[in-house]
Amino acid sequence: MDRPLFSPWQRRITAILAALLLLVVGLLGVLRSSLFAANQNLGSPVVYEVRAGSSLTRVSNELEELGYIGNGLLLRLYAQWRGQANAIRSGEYSIEPGMSAVDILDLLVSGESIQYRITLVEGWTFAQALAEIRSLDTVRHTLDGLGRQEIAAALSVPHSDPEGMLHPDTYFFTRNTTDLEILRRARQRQEELLQRAWDSRLGALPYATPYEAIIMASIIEKESRVASERGEIAGVFVRRLERGMRLQSDPTVIYGLGNAYDGNLTRDHLNTTTQYNTYRVNGLPPTPIALPGEASLIAALNPNQSDSLYFVATGDGGHYFSASLEEHNAAVERYQIQVNQPTGTQ
Repeated sequence: MDRPLFSPWQRRITAILAALLLLVVGLLGVLRSSLFAANQNLGSPVVYEVRAGSSLTRVSNELEELGYIGNGLLLRLYAQWRGQANAIRSGEYSIEPGMSAVDILDLLVSGESIQYRITLVEGWTFAQALAEIRSLDTVRHTLDGLGRQEIAAALSVPHSDPEGMLHPDTYFFTRNTTDLEILRRARQRQEELLQRAWDSRLGALPYATPYEAIIMASIIEKESRVASERGEIAGVFVRRLERGMRLQSDPTVIYGLGNAYDGNLTRDHLNTTTQYNTYRVNGLPPTPIALPGEASLIAALNPNQSDSLYFVATGDGGHYFSASLEEHNAAVERYQIQVNQPTGTQ
Protein backbone atom coordinates (compact mmCIF):
# COMPACT_ATOMS: atom_id res chain seq x y z
CA MET A 1 0.00 0.00 0.00
CA ASP A 2 1.45 3.37 -1.08
CA ARG A 3 1.90 6.03 1.58
CA PRO A 4 0.13 9.39 0.95
CA LEU A 5 2.37 12.19 -0.41
CA PHE A 6 1.39 14.60 2.42
CA SER A 7 0.25 13.85 5.88
CA PRO A 8 -2.98 15.46 7.15
CA TRP A 9 -1.13 18.05 9.22
CA GLN A 10 1.05 18.95 6.21
CA ARG A 11 -2.06 19.41 4.09
CA ARG A 12 -3.55 21.69 6.77
CA ILE A 13 -0.39 23.79 6.93
CA THR A 14 -0.33 23.99 3.14
CA ALA A 15 -3.95 25.12 3.10
CA ILE A 16 -3.26 27.73 5.78
CA LEU A 17 -0.23 29.04 3.91
CA ALA A 18 -2.21 29.20 0.70
CA ALA A 19 -4.97 31.09 2.47
CA LEU A 20 -2.44 33.49 3.96
CA LEU A 21 -0.87 33.98 0.56
CA LEU A 22 -4.24 34.74 -0.95
CA LEU A 23 -4.91 37.16 1.93
CA VAL A 24 -1.60 38.92 1.37
CA VAL A 25 -2.24 39.11 -2.36
CA GLY A 26 -5.71 40.46 -1.67
CA LEU A 27 -4.39 43.04 0.81
CA LEU A 28 -1.74 44.11 -1.67
CA GLY A 29 -4.44 44.50 -4.27
CA VAL A 30 -6.53 46.60 -1.90
CA LEU A 31 -3.51 48.70 -1.00
CA ARG A 32 -2.64 49.16 -4.64
CA SER A 33 -6.16 50.14 -5.64
CA SER A 34 -6.65 52.38 -2.59
CA LEU A 35 -3.23 54.05 -2.39
CA PHE A 36 -1.41 53.80 -5.70
CA ALA A 37 -4.08 53.54 -8.37
CA ALA A 38 -4.98 56.65 -10.37
CA ASN A 39 -8.21 58.32 -9.30
CA GLN A 40 -10.81 57.89 -12.04
CA ASN A 41 -13.46 60.08 -10.39
CA LEU A 42 -12.03 63.44 -11.41
CA GLY A 43 -12.54 64.84 -14.87
CA SER A 44 -10.81 68.15 -14.13
CA PRO A 45 -8.57 69.64 -11.42
CA VAL A 46 -10.22 70.48 -8.09
CA VAL A 47 -9.10 72.76 -5.30
CA TYR A 48 -8.87 71.27 -1.82
CA GLU A 49 -8.01 73.35 1.23
CA VAL A 50 -6.18 72.02 4.25
CA ARG A 51 -7.30 74.42 6.93
CA ALA A 52 -4.82 75.51 9.58
CA GLY A 53 -4.69 73.03 12.45
CA SER A 54 -6.32 70.20 10.50
CA SER A 55 -5.27 66.67 11.52
CA LEU A 56 -4.45 63.87 9.10
CA THR A 57 -7.58 62.05 10.29
CA ARG A 58 -9.78 64.99 9.40
CA VAL A 59 -8.10 65.51 6.04
CA SER A 60 -8.14 61.85 5.03
CA ASN A 61 -11.81 61.50 6.00
CA GLU A 62 -12.69 64.59 3.93
CA LEU A 63 -10.72 63.33 0.96
CA GLU A 64 -12.55 60.01 1.15
CA GLU A 65 -15.96 61.67 1.45
CA LEU A 66 -15.21 63.86 -1.55
CA GLY A 67 -14.18 60.82 -3.59
CA TYR A 68 -10.59 61.97 -4.07
CA ILE A 69 -9.16 58.85 -2.37
CA GLY A 70 -10.53 55.35 -1.84
CA ASN A 71 -9.80 54.69 1.84
CA GLY A 72 -8.89 57.28 4.45
CA LEU A 73 -7.83 54.71 7.06
CA LEU A 74 -5.33 53.06 4.74
CA LEU A 75 -3.91 56.46 3.82
CA ARG A 76 -3.45 57.29 7.52
CA LEU A 77 -1.70 53.98 8.16
CA TYR A 78 0.52 54.51 5.15
CA ALA A 79 1.38 58.05 6.28
CA GLN A 80 2.24 56.80 9.78
CA TRP A 81 4.45 54.09 8.29
CA ARG A 82 6.28 56.77 6.29
CA GLY A 83 6.53 59.11 9.30
CA GLN A 84 4.31 61.74 7.65
CA ALA A 85 1.29 61.63 9.94
CA ASN A 86 2.05 65.14 11.23
CA ALA A 87 3.74 66.50 8.11
CA ILE A 88 0.83 67.82 6.04
CA ARG A 89 0.76 71.58 5.58
CA SER A 90 -2.15 73.97 5.47
CA GLY A 91 -3.07 75.72 2.24
CA GLU A 92 -5.01 75.31 -0.98
CA TYR A 93 -3.95 72.47 -3.27
CA SER A 94 -4.82 71.60 -6.85
CA ILE A 95 -5.69 67.90 -7.08
CA GLU A 96 -5.29 66.77 -10.67
CA PRO A 97 -7.16 63.99 -12.49
CA GLY A 98 -5.29 60.71 -12.27
CA MET A 99 -3.53 61.46 -8.97
CA SER A 100 -3.36 58.54 -6.56
CA ALA A 101 -3.89 58.78 -2.80
CA VAL A 102 -0.12 58.62 -2.33
CA ASP A 103 0.32 61.42 -4.89
CA ILE A 104 -2.15 63.54 -2.93
CA LEU A 105 -0.37 62.78 0.34
CA ASP A 106 2.96 63.78 -1.21
CA LEU A 107 1.37 67.01 -2.45
CA LEU A 108 -0.03 67.92 0.98
CA VAL A 109 3.31 67.16 2.61
CA SER A 110 5.26 69.20 0.04
CA GLY A 111 3.41 72.40 0.90
CA GLU A 112 3.24 73.31 -2.80
CA SER A 113 -0.07 75.06 -2.37
CA ILE A 114 -1.81 77.29 -4.89
CA GLN A 115 -0.12 80.67 -5.27
CA TYR A 116 -1.91 83.90 -6.06
CA ARG A 117 -0.22 87.02 -7.36
CA ILE A 118 -0.45 90.75 -7.07
CA THR A 119 1.50 93.28 -9.11
CA LEU A 120 2.36 96.69 -7.69
CA VAL A 121 3.13 98.90 -10.68
CA GLU A 122 6.05 101.32 -10.94
CA GLY A 123 4.76 104.86 -10.56
CA TRP A 124 1.67 103.91 -8.57
CA THR A 125 0.98 105.84 -5.41
CA PHE A 126 0.70 104.11 -2.06
CA ALA A 127 -3.06 104.67 -2.21
CA GLN A 128 -3.27 102.84 -5.53
CA ALA A 129 -1.18 99.94 -4.22
CA LEU A 130 -3.32 99.65 -1.09
CA ALA A 131 -6.52 99.77 -3.15
CA GLU A 132 -5.22 96.92 -5.34
CA ILE A 133 -4.50 94.79 -2.29
CA ARG A 134 -7.89 95.60 -0.78
CA SER A 135 -9.62 94.47 -3.98
CA LEU A 136 -8.42 90.88 -3.56
CA ASP A 137 -10.70 88.39 -1.83
CA THR A 138 -7.78 85.97 -1.46
CA VAL A 139 -6.11 88.34 1.03
CA ARG A 140 -7.07 88.55 4.71
CA HIS A 141 -7.67 92.23 5.37
CA THR A 142 -6.39 93.51 8.70
CA LEU A 143 -5.68 97.17 7.89
CA ASP A 144 -9.19 98.38 7.10
CA GLY A 145 -9.94 101.59 8.94
CA LEU A 146 -6.27 102.43 9.60
CA GLY A 147 -4.78 105.71 8.39
CA ARG A 148 -1.50 106.12 6.53
CA GLN A 149 0.39 107.03 9.71
CA GLU A 150 -0.86 103.90 11.49
CA ILE A 151 0.05 101.72 8.51
CA ALA A 152 3.50 103.33 8.38
CA ALA A 153 3.98 102.43 12.04
CA ALA A 154 2.84 98.84 11.40
CA LEU A 155 5.44 98.63 8.61
CA SER A 156 8.16 100.11 10.85
CA VAL A 157 8.62 102.94 8.37
CA PRO A 158 10.62 105.70 10.12
CA HIS A 159 8.34 108.34 8.63
CA SER A 160 4.70 109.21 9.13
CA ASP A 161 3.85 108.49 5.50
CA PRO A 162 4.56 105.15 3.73
CA GLU A 163 4.55 106.75 0.25
CA GLY A 164 7.37 105.44 -1.91
CA MET A 165 8.45 102.83 0.63
CA LEU A 166 7.03 99.81 -1.26
CA HIS A 167 8.92 98.12 -4.08
CA PRO A 168 6.82 97.80 -7.25
CA ASP A 169 6.97 94.16 -8.31
CA THR A 170 4.88 90.98 -8.59
CA TYR A 171 4.36 89.16 -5.30
CA PHE A 172 3.08 85.62 -4.87
CA PHE A 173 1.09 84.54 -1.83
CA THR A 174 -1.24 81.87 -0.54
CA ARG A 175 -4.90 82.40 0.34
CA ASN A 176 -5.48 84.26 3.63
CA THR A 177 -2.07 85.91 3.61
CA THR A 178 -2.64 89.24 5.36
CA ASP A 179 -2.47 92.59 3.63
CA LEU A 180 0.16 93.62 6.17
CA GLU A 181 2.38 90.68 5.22
CA ILE A 182 2.29 91.66 1.53
CA LEU A 183 3.09 95.27 2.40
CA ARG A 184 5.93 94.16 4.66
CA ARG A 185 7.49 92.11 1.87
CA ALA A 186 7.28 95.07 -0.52
CA ARG A 187 8.64 97.39 2.16
CA GLN A 188 11.58 95.10 2.95
CA ARG A 189 12.44 94.71 -0.71
CA GLN A 190 12.42 98.47 -1.25
CA GLU A 191 14.64 99.00 1.77
CA GLU A 192 17.14 96.42 0.47
CA LEU A 193 17.32 97.99 -2.99
CA LEU A 194 17.56 101.52 -1.58
CA GLN A 195 20.42 100.55 0.72
CA ARG A 196 22.23 98.79 -2.13
CA ALA A 197 21.88 101.84 -4.38
CA TRP A 198 22.89 104.20 -1.55
CA ASP A 199 26.03 102.20 -0.83
CA SER A 200 27.10 102.40 -4.49
CA ARG A 201 26.10 106.04 -5.08
CA LEU A 202 28.13 108.34 -7.27
CA GLY A 203 30.31 110.78 -5.33
CA ALA A 204 28.85 113.77 -3.51
CA LEU A 205 25.13 114.21 -4.09
CA PRO A 206 22.68 116.77 -2.66
CA TYR A 207 20.91 114.20 -0.43
CA ALA A 208 21.30 114.27 3.32
CA THR A 209 19.66 110.85 3.78
CA PRO A 210 18.58 107.81 1.75
CA TYR A 211 15.00 109.02 2.22
CA GLU A 212 15.76 112.14 0.18
CA ALA A 213 17.18 109.86 -2.53
CA ILE A 214 13.95 107.88 -2.65
CA ILE A 215 11.97 111.13 -2.93
CA MET A 216 14.07 112.02 -5.96
CA ALA A 217 13.69 108.49 -7.37
CA SER A 218 9.91 108.80 -7.16
CA ILE A 219 9.99 112.03 -9.18
CA ILE A 220 12.25 110.40 -11.78
CA GLU A 221 9.82 107.47 -11.95
CA LYS A 222 6.90 109.77 -12.76
CA GLU A 223 8.87 111.92 -15.21
CA SER A 224 10.42 109.11 -17.27
CA ARG A 225 8.55 106.95 -19.72
CA VAL A 226 11.72 106.02 -21.61
CA ALA A 227 14.02 103.90 -19.45
CA SER A 228 17.17 105.19 -21.10
CA GLU A 229 16.36 108.76 -20.02
CA ARG A 230 16.21 108.13 -16.27
CA GLY A 231 19.88 108.92 -15.69
CA GLU A 232 19.66 112.15 -17.71
CA ILE A 233 16.51 113.29 -15.92
CA ALA A 234 18.21 112.53 -12.61
CA GLY A 235 21.18 114.60 -13.71
CA VAL A 236 18.96 117.59 -14.51
CA PHE A 237 17.27 117.52 -11.11
CA VAL A 238 20.52 116.96 -9.20
CA ARG A 239 22.21 119.90 -10.93
CA ARG A 240 19.19 122.11 -10.24
CA LEU A 241 19.33 121.22 -6.54
CA GLU A 242 23.07 121.92 -6.44
CA ARG A 243 22.56 125.35 -8.05
CA GLY A 244 19.60 126.30 -5.89
CA MET A 245 17.16 126.12 -8.79
CA ARG A 246 13.64 124.87 -8.24
CA LEU A 247 12.86 121.42 -9.63
CA GLN A 248 9.69 122.60 -11.43
CA SER A 249 8.35 119.08 -11.89
CA ASP A 250 4.73 118.70 -13.03
CA PRO A 251 4.22 115.30 -11.32
CA THR A 252 4.96 116.81 -7.91
CA VAL A 253 2.29 119.45 -8.51
CA ILE A 254 -0.20 116.78 -9.58
CA TYR A 255 0.52 114.71 -6.47
CA GLY A 256 -0.06 117.73 -4.26
CA LEU A 257 -3.42 118.38 -5.90
CA GLY A 258 -4.69 114.95 -4.88
CA ASN A 259 -8.31 114.35 -5.84
CA ALA A 260 -8.55 117.93 -7.11
CA TYR A 261 -6.55 116.93 -10.18
CA ASP A 262 -8.93 116.02 -13.01
CA GLY A 263 -6.33 115.15 -15.65
CA ASN A 264 -5.80 118.73 -16.81
CA LEU A 265 -2.84 120.55 -15.29
CA THR A 266 -3.43 124.30 -15.60
CA ARG A 267 -1.42 127.47 -15.10
CA ASP A 268 -3.47 128.14 -11.98
CA HIS A 269 -2.30 124.82 -10.57
CA LEU A 270 1.33 125.71 -11.26
CA ASN A 271 0.87 129.09 -9.60
CA THR A 272 -0.78 127.71 -6.44
CA THR A 273 1.66 127.21 -3.58
CA THR A 274 1.56 123.81 -1.90
CA GLN A 275 4.33 121.85 -0.20
CA TYR A 276 4.49 119.66 -3.32
CA ASN A 277 4.48 122.46 -5.90
CA THR A 278 8.14 122.50 -6.90
CA TYR A 279 7.44 125.50 -9.12
CA ARG A 280 6.82 127.50 -5.94
CA VAL A 281 8.93 125.84 -3.22
CA ASN A 282 12.64 125.13 -3.09
CA GLY A 283 14.24 121.73 -2.84
CA LEU A 284 12.56 118.37 -2.68
CA PRO A 285 8.93 117.81 -1.71
CA PRO A 286 8.40 116.45 1.84
CA THR A 287 7.70 112.84 0.78
CA PRO A 288 8.01 110.63 -2.28
CA ILE A 289 5.17 110.98 -4.78
CA ALA A 290 5.05 107.39 -6.08
CA LEU A 291 6.55 103.90 -5.89
CA PRO A 292 9.93 104.12 -7.64
CA GLY A 293 11.40 101.02 -9.25
CA GLU A 294 14.99 99.87 -8.92
CA ALA A 295 16.08 101.65 -12.12
CA SER A 296 14.87 104.99 -10.77
CA LEU A 297 16.61 104.39 -7.42
CA ILE A 298 19.86 103.70 -9.25
CA ALA A 299 19.39 106.76 -11.48
CA ALA A 300 18.74 109.05 -8.50
CA LEU A 301 22.03 107.96 -6.95
CA ASN A 302 24.01 107.70 -10.19
CA PRO A 303 22.85 110.66 -12.32
CA ASN A 304 24.30 111.31 -15.75
CA GLN A 305 26.96 113.98 -15.83
CA SER A 306 26.17 116.56 -18.49
CA ASP A 307 25.31 120.25 -18.68
CA SER A 308 21.53 119.87 -19.15
CA LEU A 309 19.34 121.90 -16.79
CA TYR A 310 16.00 121.67 -18.59
CA PHE A 311 13.85 119.15 -20.40
CA VAL A 312 10.52 119.16 -22.16
CA ALA A 313 8.30 116.29 -23.34
CA THR A 314 8.45 115.72 -27.07
CA GLY A 315 5.06 114.05 -27.33
CA ASP A 316 6.37 110.58 -28.15
CA GLY A 317 7.21 109.55 -24.58
CA GLY A 318 10.69 111.05 -24.65
CA HIS A 319 12.19 114.42 -23.74
CA TYR A 320 14.38 117.08 -25.27
CA PHE A 321 17.18 118.20 -22.92
CA SER A 322 18.67 121.68 -22.92
CA ALA A 323 21.58 123.39 -21.21
CA SER A 324 20.27 126.94 -21.54
CA LEU A 325 16.93 128.62 -20.96
CA GLU A 326 16.97 130.00 -24.50
CA GLU A 327 17.35 126.53 -25.99
CA HIS A 328 14.67 125.20 -23.64
CA ASN A 329 12.18 127.92 -24.59
CA ALA A 330 12.72 127.10 -28.25
CA ALA A 331 12.08 123.43 -27.49
CA VAL A 332 8.92 124.33 -25.61
CA GLU A 333 7.76 126.33 -28.62
CA ARG A 334 8.49 123.38 -30.86
CA TYR A 335 7.10 120.50 -28.80
CA GLN A 336 4.64 121.76 -26.20
CA ILE A 337 2.84 124.93 -27.10
CA GLN A 338 1.65 123.41 -30.37
CA VAL A 339 -0.21 120.71 -28.41
CA ASN A 340 -1.31 123.05 -25.60
CA GLN A 341 0.43 121.27 -22.71
CA PRO A 342 2.27 122.57 -19.61
CA THR A 343 5.88 123.40 -20.35
CA GLY A 344 7.54 121.06 -17.83
CA THR A 345 10.88 121.81 -16.16
CA GLN A 346 11.94 125.33 -17.00
